[in-house]
Amino acid sequence: MTKKEIVKTISEEIGLTQLKTKEIVQKTFNAIVDTLVEDGRIELRNFGVFEVKKRAARKARNPRTGEKVYVPSKFVVTFKPGKEMEERVRQMEEAERRREEAEAMASGNMDMMGGSPNPSGQQPPEPPTNTFAPPPGDFDH
Repeated sequence: MTKKEIVKTISEEIGLTQLKTKEIVQKTFNAIVDTLVEDGRIELRNFGVFEVKKRAARKARNPRTGEKVYVPSKFVVTFKPGKEMEERVRQMEEAERRREEAEAMASGNMDMMGGSPNPSGQQPPEPPTNTFAPPPGDFDH
């Protein structure tokens, strides 16, 4: 989704013109950036926390040439989502899992759901026993 799409959605919901809504959205973004630059942190309840952190200088390697390079320290913006956002994303994961299970059932592939009706009628092979266990008497000294 782009800022333009966000503006369009909000303007339709609240009945403002897209021009006025765009101005409000842009001022909100500007306020977030200004606060991060001045204070280094902004907490938006039920949304998340933006924070400026300093990443230390480090030695790295150019993956293309293998050459060692020096990466200077720099400031980066981090974001920690709020509980409400985390919960909604988890619900999205759950909905996708249910959709995949429904698709698997529709196609007859039950392996994704942890079981198989085994249409061939044959018994599945026995799972291997603990192959990492040492043979008896191996550690008896």
